[in-house]
Amino acid sequence: MQAEELRDFVIDKIEDIKARDIQVLDVHDKTDVADFMVICSGSSKTHVKSIAEYLATEAKHAGFPPIGIEGGEQSEWVLVDLGDVVLHVMQEAIRDFYQLEKLWGQ
Repeated sequence: MQAEELRDFVIDKIEDIKARDIQVLDVHDKTDVADFMVICSGSSKTHVKSIAEYLATEAKHAGFPPIGIEGGEQSEWVLVDLGDVVLHVMQEAIRDFYQLEKLWGQ
């Protein structure tokens, strides 16, 4: 699957589970780690964890399991690494504090 297709897959799946304020950052010229970062918010720790777990499950079913998942224990910020696309699912307060859009958007 191409990076753009994977990005669209991620967006589609997190929209299914009502992720909020979805932002897509094209970072291919800023890092070798990924082509896209998708950032979204969940309304609670449970919602954040559910978004990440749902994406991981759907990605496995589609034939490209995550390389890694971090942060599920606290569920304030969960990262799902799919290679070309990295998803950051965050609670609003954590997202406001770290401001990844500003960090990676510049």
